[in-house]
Amino acid sequence: MRHFDHVDAARRKHLFYRHPRPFDRHDDPAVLGVALGATLYSPATRPALADDIVRAARGGVMSMVMCLEDAIADDEVEAGEANLVAQLRALHAGGCGPGGAVQENTGSPGAGSGGAAIEETESRDVPLLFIRVRDPRQIGDLIGRLGDASALVSGFVLPKFTATAGGAFLDAVEDAAARSGRRLLAMPVIESPEAVYAETRTEMLNDVARLLAKHRPRILAVRIGATDMSAAYGLRRPPDLTIYDIRPVAGVICDVVNILGRADGTGYVVTGPVWEYFSAGERMFKPQLRQSPFDAQRAAPLRQRLITSDLDGLIREVHLDKANGLTGKTVIHPSHVAAVHALSVVTHEEYCDAADILGVTGGGAMASSYANKMNEAKPHRAWARRLMLRARVFGVAAEGVTFVELLEAAGSR
Repeated sequence: MRHFDHVDAARRKHLFYRHPRPFDRHDDPAVLGVALGATLYSPATRPALADDIVRAARGGVMSMVMCLEDAIADDEVEAGEANLVAQLRALHAGGCGPGGAVQENTGSPGAGSGGAAIEETESRDVPLLFIRVRDPRQIGDLIGRLGDASALVSGFVLPKFTATAGGAFLDAVEDAAARSGRRLLAMPVIESPEAVYAETRTEMLNDVARLLAKHRPRILAVRIGATDMSAAYGLRRPPDLTIYDIRPVAGVICDVVNILGRADGTGYVVTGPVWEYFSAGERMFKPQLRQSPFDAQRAAPLRQRLITSDLDGLIREVHLDKANGLTGKTVIHPSHVAAVHALSVVTHEEYCDAADILGVTGGGAMASSYANKMNEAKPHRAWARRLMLRARVFGVAAEGVTFVELLEAAGSR
């Protein structure tokens, strides 16, 4: 698997100073957590789930979650489980082996109860696949029902995660991994009322940190459930505001990063919260995308498409995610993926700063290679290390290449 592999090779050569490096599901969780990028959520009840997975891979999606929790109704759980198992078994039977590559298929059978047929496709990787469950007991049950097709599953998303309830989820993942002989990773979601309310938040997050430390090799990333956090206050952010404008929720995110996202070796990748809009209604505020970068690339129509689809708000929120220590993002529509991945590419200027910082021993300050800022070797070192990890999986843009060019490329087919 490699980010931007769906982009024409000649175009990639123009875009990148350092190309994204390949990775696979067996890599170190520290690498995979960053490589997740825009994690696309899909209800497990989707009739053409297998086709959706193949199509997502073609569009550059590197991680997907098949949801059996809030994305489906309470009375759909049994049907959702059956559909998920049938679709993944059909996908596996259609040529997707333990390495994750979908081989050329010219006539695979339908995908079980969903009736979907896997589309003809060139040999390529499917995304890292995760299942969001409701109950710990589902974890072992689903792995058992999937049989050999469990090779497609990289792990589980654990909802409403607390230190009290989370232990059973993590034990179930451990047990399923041992029984199947496969590595299964976990992504707990911080979204419960105990994590939101001020009087319980700090103690709860510290308890979670201690629990996760016992299972560190299995923790891929910590996800933030901003929708449930907002629900605790009866709130929902509009598309022309970011989650950081919703101050009660922004405070929770701050504390999650403070306790679970530290750069001292105790922290984890913390992913950005869901962006839940994909078409514009009436706007109250001006667009959040400056016009000049698009004019410079003769890309005014692209800017208008982003604004019409409310993606200017997503782009601003991803910028703020990065500035606040979050990596990647939960998305619910394929149109969101390109923006997240384009913004994940390390700029040439950032790379030069990080390389200069990491090339110095003993501390000290220096002017940046771009002669527009001061780099301090000691306080900026943790930032530089994290940036280099992102550069490894998302690449470094060529000098002069803008976000607009990367966005156009990431959205290409």
